[in-house]
Amino acid sequence: MSELKKKGLKAFVWDFGGKLANQGVGFVISIFLARLLEPEEFGLLAMVNVVVGLSGVFMDVGLGGALVQRKRVLPVHYSSVFFFNLTLGLLLTGTLFFSADYVAGFYERPALKAITQVMAFAFLLNAFGAVQATHLRRELRYNAIVKAGVIAGTLSGALGVFLAFEGYGVWALVTQNLSGALLRVLLIWFFSQWTPKILFSFKALRQLWGFGFRMFLSGLLDAFFTRLDVMIIGKIFSPGILGYFQRAKGLDGMVVQYSSGSLMSVLFPVLSKLQNDLRQFRQVVFRSYHMLAYVVFLLLGGVYLVSEDLIVLLFTEKWMPSVPIFRILVLSGFVYPFSALLVNVLSGRGNSRDFLRLEVIKKVVMGINLLVGFYFGLEGYLYGLVLVGLNAVCWNTWFASREMGQCFQYLLRLPLPYLLLSLATVPPLRWLAEYWPTIDALDRAMRLVGIGLAYLIVYEAGAFALRLEGERLLRTQLGRFVPVLSPYLGGETRV
Repeated sequence: MSELKKKGLKAFVWDFGGKLANQGVGFVISIFLARLLEPEEFGLLAMVNVVVGLSGVFMDVGLGGALVQRKRVLPVHYSSVFFFNLTLGLLLTGTLFFSADYVAGFYERPALKAITQVMAFAFLLNAFGAVQATHLRRELRYNAIVKAGVIAGTLSGALGVFLAFEGYGVWALVTQNLSGALLRVLLIWFFSQWTPKILFSFKALRQLWGFGFRMFLSGLLDAFFTRLDVMIIGKIFSPGILGYFQRAKGLDGMVVQYSSGSLMSVLFPVLSKLQNDLRQFRQVVFRSYHMLAYVVFLLLGGVYLVSEDLIVLLFTEKWMPSVPIFRILVLSGFVYPFSALLVNVLSGRGNSRDFLRLEVIKKVVMGINLLVGFYFGLEGYLYGLVLVGLNAVCWNTWFASREMGQCFQYLLRLPLPYLLLSLATVPPLRWLAEYWPTIDALDRAMRLVGIGLAYLIVYEAGAFALRLEGERLLRTQLGRFVPVLSPYLGGETRV
């Protein structure tokens, strides 16, 4: 096994393990917070986070990604980006702090002024640790990033739960967010061991600018269009409706992260190192796509079936309105994992020009859904997202196939067997779940476990019987990491 492959696999294991730990801690904390706080309070913070998230794209204008992608990076590149980020962090903090009145006025919620002013300091905190985190990612040192995230998430989450229990309402969420950012930055500094030198060069920034600026524009488009729905919902619906939407969207995001987040996080630096070896580049992409398709449809089908029991058992009956929202979001849940892999083909090869073109095309279609979908209510917008997602995957596939010199139809057909297997498995189990009696919480728990386990068994048996490549690759990798299971898993010992 090559050194790069070993480092890539190690980084993937650490990143996936870290996401399990991070999401696990965050999930437990969110359960406590959802039980202690009202949906309206989550909705208020979501309104502010839209503005914070949009402004946050300006933090490094794509220079962090350029540092990862560039083959040769000197100390002057790192230090120049650090001081550039710090300057932008100060400017963004000041701008949002003094614009808080406008944010509160837009939503017609006076309480948002103070929340916005406090949340503005997130920019300054994040600016201090951005380059250190980039340095760790470039070196594939995901163990350090994982440790920082888990420790910071645990401590800040515990603080948030304590404040919620004491009756601080939305301020418990604000404190959790800011304390988490502060702790993560401190720990990233400690683990990174990289400190900025008194160096700054506009020439060094310009060397990163060509790739970074197009990536920044792509990120700006993505941030704007993926958060605009929250802004619109917050404006035309109540904070409670926005709270339900955010709960469903957050749960859907967690499923996506489990299914693909680690692979996507590690894949970009790995593909960047293989950008001049097209044969090996293709091999990594195809194998990743097969494994991704298997895992994505396994998880999405499972959570779709158990969504009602999952939300009610975890967050109580008061979050029941989130269930139909979550189910529709799950229908488009495959979009991000597949799109992220395919656009990594462009960014890994340094093709930021096509990356930007692709984002513009997809966002035009997303904008049409934002304009038209809400005329049919929240549900109309959500179903529109499914169509937008299908369009995005088609465009991502076309650009990626062209970049690799691969047949478009081959790449487009690759995930179809996994999708069809999931579609064949879900309806009969959904019918069974409808007739499963649920009188109390124990009945719901039994239905969740029973239906979820049945889906897992049928899906895996189908994938094995059909000899789907993603299932075989995952069995092989599992046998490699847990050698004692290898004789029982079958498959080849090498991939």
